[in-house]
Amino acid sequence: MSPRFLVRAVERMPLGVVFVSGSNGKSTTTHMLTGILRAHGLRVFTNPSGANLPQGIASAMLATVPLNGRLTEDVAVLEVDEAFGPRLAETLAPHSVLLVNIQVDQLNRFYEPARVAGMLEQFAGVATRHLVINADDHNLVALAERLAGRRAQQSAFATAPALLQAGPAWLASGDHPGRAFEPSTTPASVVVDSLDGRFAELSILGVRTEVALPARGLHYAVDAAAATAMAAALLGDDLDVGSVARGLANVKAVYGRGEILTVNGEDIEIMTMKNPPSLQVNLDYLGRYPEQVFVAVDEGTPDPSWIYGSDLSRLDHVDVLTGTKAWQLATRFAYSEIPVHTIEPELKAALDAFLRLPPPSRGMKTMIVNYEQMMLVRKALGYLEIEK
Repeated sequence: MSPRFLVRAVERMPLGVVFVSGSNGKSTTTHMLTGILRAHGLRVFTNPSGANLPQGIASAMLATVPLNGRLTEDVAVLEVDEAFGPRLAETLAPHSVLLVNIQVDQLNRFYEPARVAGMLEQFAGVATRHLVINADDHNLVALAERLAGRRAQQSAFATAPALLQAGPAWLASGDHPGRAFEPSTTPASVVVDSLDGRFAELSILGVRTEVALPARGLHYAVDAAAATAMAAALLGDDLDVGSVARGLANVKAVYGRGEILTVNGEDIEIMTMKNPPSLQVNLDYLGRYPEQVFVAVDEGTPDPSWIYGSDLSRLDHVDVLTGTKAWQLATRFAYSEIPVHTIEPELKAALDAFLRLPPPSRGMKTMIVNYEQMMLVRKALGYLEIEK
């Protein structure tokens, strides 16, 4: 009915369009960048539910666009899927692109990281103002070198080497374990210097600042550094470190990414995994064995065999296992001698069984789910804000 809808929606935005993409962390980074820019007084349009395909972005715009079909905000900060980024770049013409990482991801779609690098390079090359990359990701450093000399100014974010080496291996190694701890030689405008629970210290253009994170884990601090680096590029001399801290403090966990849900007065932590790195970094920050564990995986993970390469040592049992892939996951748990107390393929019955468990004596109930099950779980528990 309106083939130029996306083009028309953004073409008169005063500050244009910014893309955020990469293998893991792009939803959280998009939220953080949006929060920082809003703390600086800008009106920001974004796709807040992680709907990063063309139809999802169009749906997000339809929810707010006025009858003239033009967004009224100052800038659009859009999370985009790696595979659809090149096509969306032709339509939305992003002047700035932020790339968070390239990791092993969705083998059924992407096959290998080199293919993802090619996709990201296609739309990163469209940027005319800023290209911001992860200085600790050798694939992104190489991508930036190939695009050197284009119109976009390049900058980067990084993690202090000692902190990176002490963190989850996937954060350091990306897709190449052999290069896990090679020191980066790419200058970074923002660096994660330290981490203490849900607080991190960032060096922002040389100024050390403590910031709050929406959930625990070094990966959230890295996302905060990525968002701050892009904000620094976009705002230039108008960047205010205090506003960065305020903006990050107001960011809540993105749907299912370390989010805390309250059901019948009881807190439940829900962690979404879609590939080896996203599962591992979340497992690595569980701390002691969680007392109560719920796992749900369905056809949204067509081939879960990659979980055989995952370190599951942070789990000593699973209380309830559900989803169409439940028996495949149960086999994997058996190989690690992790007992599964209940296997219930139907989600509603599985949730009922898990919620009937008495409150744990320490910590909170923990859910580990793939993306599709996360959406269904949230809906079943009464969290309907995505559907309005």
